[in-house]
Amino acid sequence: MGSLIAIAAAVVFFCPIFAAEKKIQSKDLPPAVQKAVPGETKGAEIKGYNQETEKGKTFYEVETMLNGKSRDLLFDASGALVEVEEEIALDSIPSAAKAAIEKRAASGKVNKVESVTKGQSVSYEAAITSKTGKRSEVAVKADGSPVK
Repeated sequence: MGSLIAIAAAVVFFCPIFAAEKKIQSKDLPPAVQKAVPGETKGAEIKGYNQETEKGKTFYEVETMLNGKSRDLLFDASGALVEVEEEIALDSIPSAAKAAIEKRAASGKVNKVESVTKGQSVSYEAAITSKTGKRSEVAVKADGSPVK
């Protein structure tokens, strides 16, 4: 049960804050997104779909699991892939980003790390739990500087 709570907390930590988000089914995706999804999800288990609105623009998220790790894809209405969030190992990220995350975690625990790819830009997000149980998130660029 504790791991289920940790997973739920990680989902909350890593979901961008959108003005409106709702669960949908694959049939509710625009035709262009329906066409794009199979090519981007080969070998993955699809866990669910969301429609999200940010600053008046609608996006479609496909939540997947690939090789036991979460991988969420965000498409615009034209079917263009605009963002990919992939769960990765802390040791696999650039050393400056790892150091910045570890510094923020201090004596706490890094629960989950994701790479976030938007176009050519890659950043890293981590869900952290302090020794006192306080949960937080840190987002850094490859050079360890904060994502704003």
